[in-house]
Amino acid sequence: MFLLLNNFSGFTLECGCDEAGRGCLAGPVVAAAVILPADFECAELNDSKQLTEKEREKLRPIIEQNALAWAVSFVDNRQIDEINILNASILAMHKAIAQLKITPEFLIIDGNKFKPYRDIPYQTIVKGDGKYLSIAAASVLAKTHRDEFMHNIHKKFPIYGWDKNKAYPTLEHRQTIKNHGITAFHRLSFDLTGEKKLLPKVIHKRRSKKKNKEELSLF
Repeated sequence: MFLLLNNFSGFTLECGCDEAGRGCLAGPVVAAAVILPADFECAELNDSKQLTEKEREKLRPIIEQNALAWAVSFVDNRQIDEINILNASILAMHKAIAQLKITPEFLIIDGNKFKPYRDIPYQTIVKGDGKYLSIAAASVLAKTHRDEFMHNIHKKFPIYGWDKNKAYPTLEHRQTIKNHGITAFHRLSFDLTGEKKLLPKVIHKRRSKKKNKEELSLF
């Protein structure tokens, strides 16, 4: 079995960051930041997308109980519509890092997009959640906390099937939107029905790059 790596930077307090929910049609984007002990081992831990829901739920308390520090942050659908999903994802990661009880010495970020957080050095790593334990741990926490949120709001809007699809753009989810309309949790800047391919581009085109830069500078 391929084991994930413990460290990228050589710093003891290295923090892994990842998000969940970028491609969903409704609900928040959720990010997690995790600092693991240097001797942390968990053969079952992997990219959350490679795990079953049952496996993720089993790993969640192991991560939360053994991490030196961890935090989860939500950015809701309204803010996603205001600043776009990429900026919202980065904002969620910044908010999670800010909530850590220990200040990280280095950040490793899943993917290839990030903006500096204070003066902490960082490195983006494509598919990092399948390479480093701390990013994988962050991916599990982000996913499980978001799934928990979607399960809870599913109780208010059961017709959308959020307990199963978690608001991802399944055919059933989009058909329900066509038949019943949207909720206050849907992302208006997204192509909700699969029929308005230009809608996200039109909405974001109205907002200048300068405006988005000013909003990101607030966190």
